[in-house]
Amino acid sequence: MIYMEVQQIEEKLKTALKPSRYRHTLGVAYTASCMAMVFGVDVHKAYRAGLLHDCAKGFSVEEQRALCKRYNISLEGTLTKSPQLMHQEIAPFLASDEYKEQDSEVLSAIACHTTGKIGMTPLEQIVFIADYMEPNRKMIPGLSKVRKLAFEDLDKCTKTILKNTIEYLTECGQEIDERTVETYKYYRDKKEN
Repeated sequence: MIYMEVQQIEEKLKTALKPSRYRHTLGVAYTASCMAMVFGVDVHKAYRAGLLHDCAKGFSVEEQRALCKRYNISLEGTLTKSPQLMHQEIAPFLASDEYKEQDSEVLSAIACHTTGKIGMTPLEQIVFIADYMEPNRKMIPGLSKVRKLAFEDLDKCTKTILKNTIEYLTECGQEIDERTVETYKYYRDKKEN
């Protein structure tokens, strides 16, 4: 089989993920597909990227480290201090190998769904935003604003999420991935068209 149908992906994820993570995954997929309709992005790609964005979350930290080794992902820098970011690095490989996802745009959206990256495509931004604000997320300061912006302006919404994330991680004394900081600066300084 070269391509796995969405229903097959959903069934496989349902057994691979904890129930709460699976609910989150469905929330991201539905939110991403709704946002895609608003911004003229392929709805099916957005749904699949949303479904697969956390496909590596079902593994323990030790198993994720083994997968990093298998896929030649360096565990230097932030990944050493913030192992919760490993799933973002592993997910595109796993999506391709285990879930037969071959669309490069979908895989790219999965690859930056937590940290973001400079110059994200609309699909990448949609998955990044949907992951942050899907309906199952607990209410945090600024989330209502993010949910409104999500359907109005991808760049402003992305910038707001990155700013909120950096402020939260700073307050908690947690490591901040360099990509998150670079991405925030990019969207903060980006000129409106």
